[in-house]
Amino acid sequence: MPTLTDLARNYTSLSGADLEWLHSLVSDWQLLADLSFADLILWVPVRVPEGARGSGWVAVAQMRPTTGPTSFPDDVVGSQAGPGGRPLLDTARGERRIWRESDPDWTSGVPVRAEAIPVTRNGHVIAVIERSTNLNSARTPSRLELTYLQGADDLARMVSEGTFPYPGQDTTLVRSPRVGDGLLRLDAAGRVTYASPNAQSAYRRLGLPADLIGAGLGAATAQLSTPGEPVDESLMLVARGRAPGETEIDGNGAVVQLRSIPLVVGGKRTGALVLVRDVTELRRRERELLTKEATIREIHHRVKNNLQTVAALLRLQARRLHAPEARVALEEAVRRVGSIAIVHETLSHAPEEIVDFDDIADRVAMMAGEVSSPEVRVTPKITGQFGMLSASVATPLAMVLTELLQNALQHGFSGPALRSAGNGGGFIEVLAARAPEQLTVTVSDSGAGLPEDFDLENTTSLGLQIVRTLVDTELGGRISITPRPGGGTVAVVDVPVRYEPQPRQG
Repeated sequence: MPTLTDLARNYTSLSGADLEWLHSLVSDWQLLADLSFADLILWVPVRVPEGARGSGWVAVAQMRPTTGPTSFPDDVVGSQAGPGGRPLLDTARGERRIWRESDPDWTSGVPVRAEAIPVTRNGHVIAVIERSTNLNSARTPSRLELTYLQGADDLARMVSEGTFPYPGQDTTLVRSPRVGDGLLRLDAAGRVTYASPNAQSAYRRLGLPADLIGAGLGAATAQLSTPGEPVDESLMLVARGRAPGETEIDGNGAVVQLRSIPLVVGGKRTGALVLVRDVTELRRRERELLTKEATIREIHHRVKNNLQTVAALLRLQARRLHAPEARVALEEAVRRVGSIAIVHETLSHAPEEIVDFDDIADRVAMMAGEVSSPEVRVTPKITGQFGMLSASVATPLAMVLTELLQNALQHGFSGPALRSAGNGGGFIEVLAARAPEQLTVTVSDSGAGLPEDFDLENTTSLGLQIVRTLVDTELGGRISITPRPGGGTVAVVDVPVRYEPQPRQG
């Protein structure tokens, strides 16, 4: 489906500032739809060709109410109407005022009453909202519904006067309170003239025993604050309906979110709508998640410390051994434990079980280079990007990379004949190629190459056996090790991976 931006740029002459105004309006017009019990369609005048007369319309956005039945079960975004095809919109735009059809429209088989609300910015009508109410659900409205409708009319007038959405305000967050969560209507003095049952219940959970009707919401909210602590000025501004914004109040073991929508109609402040949402359970679960994440990070930190201790003990033991084969085996074990410790150290700083493997790969390569033979110094070079990987992939992949680098250093650059090549032009390169669902890691070296009878399936090398087992069973991937043209070895590891977004900063 085309976006508002796409449609506006393709069919209209709206400026960038006009488009931003419409984006701000659309980000917050669920409020108007719910208060109106009506569908909303945003129509924008189509760009007029040179020499043509009149202007058509294109629908660039649509919103259905959550408080009532829809009049438009099908999407209308992208549909167009020629000049004169939408007289309701033409009238609202030409006369710059809200215009309502006198008779219901039965075109869709459902009685619908439509009205047009001009969207004004800097004194110019840049679009028109068509508000359509399904009359099948019409009945004698309750006081709550009357309050909703009165608030909707005030907001519609503010849209037509260019005072809503609020200039300079950030777009509303998706998790802001909705109309159905709880609604308070304030008069110009900040007194509550209506409180929905949900809003009243939320304040009772905060510890307010009295009825809200007739009370000053600012004073009632201030008395719920923790005794002895200063009153938050932003909380008071929102609770009094003096400024648009969102805040939270925590008291009596409950957490309530408030959103204030000041009503300024005809240049006169008439009061405010305050949306109320009980977010106690949501905040409790968020705290539990934060505690859980902190615990997991601490576990990773302790595992890393324990692995480093094990590596240090193995290193001490290796120094006491006189048998060369035993010493080499323990040194290899130290490197394997060290590669796992690097992953856990990275996870101990990550807010989620997702790590930037590029940093891990750099450290693994550095560790391999540091323990290479003093006679043959070959530092692995890494190109490409591994990207973000889950812990379940990062740990075995770190071991695979460690073994492949160590195998290249130990077997590819050993022996007197290759020492000069190692000091001169020898190299080990790691190339990471990341696709949306695939990671390919290629480790190339210019070393001695593979034995003539090499068979990965039947190799006796413990390191390569570890690599094959991890790639096949842990990573669900494939590995191939072949001679490199011009001398040396090429190992290619293909691993299926899913997209992991950048972890949020905590």
